[in-house]
Amino acid sequence: MVLESCKEIFSEGFSGGLKEAIAQCPALQGIGFGVLGGIIAIGIFVAIIFILAIYVYRSIAWMKIARKLKYKHPWMVWIPIINLVPVLQLGGFGWGWIFLMLIPILGWAALFVMFVISLWRIFEKRKYPGWYSLSVITPKVGTILYLIAIGFLAWKDKKKK
Repeated sequence: MVLESCKEIFSEGFSGGLKEAIAQCPALQGIGFGVLGGIIAIGIFVAIIFILAIYVYRSIAWMKIARKLKYKHPWMVWIPIINLVPVLQLGGFGWGWIFLMLIPILGWAALFVMFVISLWRIFEKRKYPGWYSLSVITPKVGTILYLIAIGFLAWKDKKKK
């Protein structure tokens, strides 16, 4: 065991603090980094699970939206990067605009604007206010608002007046 070499120190009634114990027992010196590494590994694992859960929720919601709007290929929302094609097409843009991703910064900005416009049109098709699409540009809470908005879009049918 790691602490066998330090058994004599602790059996004699050691009364010092943690720093003194680490100084007198070299076997304890690596334990701090092991615990820290374990905490970091658990944190990374939790973050990956959280990101995957958000991805699955978003994909299920967009698949439901695509089906309600009678999109021919709703399964495309599960493919990373390509998942923008259904959103653009449901918003009235062609699939070819996805290639704007290949142009750094300006292409990305143009694609983002087209994404927001597409969201606006999709919200209006589902009888929701188009300004809900602006949730993606809201600072700090934009992602949460976007996920809530697509949840409404997917699972709550707007009552006709």
